[in-house]
Amino acid sequence: MNVRLETSWKHLLADEFDKPYFAKLADFVRQEYAAGPCYPPAAQVFRAFDECPADRVKVVLLGQDPYHEPGQAEGLCFSVGQQVAWPPSLQNIFKEVASDCQTDLPADGSLLRWARQGVLLLNSTLTVRAHQAGSHAGKGWETFTDAAVQRLAQTRSHLVFLLWGSYAQRKGALIDRQRHLVLSSAHPSPLSAYRGFFGNHHFTQANAYLAAHGKEPIKW
Repeated sequence: MNVRLETSWKHLLADEFDKPYFAKLADFVRQEYAAGPCYPPAAQVFRAFDECPADRVKVVLLGQDPYHEPGQAEGLCFSVGQQVAWPPSLQNIFKEVASDCQTDLPADGSLLRWARQGVLLLNSTLTVRAHQAGSHAGKGWETFTDAAVQRLAQTRSHLVFLLWGSYAQRKGALIDRQRHLVLSSAHPSPLSAYRGFFGNHHFTQANAYLAAHGKEPIKW
């Protein structure tokens, strides 16, 4: 796996690439992509970092692993391409945005517009085998994304972390809550959205915090 990472992230995470776990992870990912379909496309594995440089991050949204069906994953958690039908979790995210921010539903399911405003759309595991959710979990990606969250939390102040569901909330242990705003709730999946995701008001809370600390709110 040839790691071509945006400059500010490459600097922040430089030592991770020299660690034994990353060499094993790179070998595993190479073999998986050679053996059969994996997602996202290889050129988009690190897209979350490329579209949102470390020095521009204002909000961190953590997902689990990429969509595992053809044509969905594009390297940004929860996001799909402009012509792709919205998966159920994304539908529920947009419903909450519309309710919380009193806005209309968007024209498409791409969250690239969020990334370019400073929202790091980071999955805990950056790759997945086709049709097999969680198939690349436990191979080293979590160590890498833990490092990204931890370094970001240590080197920046007044960021917002959105942790939806127990999987994302595990990364909350890496974040100083005196220095950042951590918002946790149920996951937007249809299985759990009605247990606390709907009505969590995370989008307006995030914007109020950003504004209070002199940062431009996100146009959700």
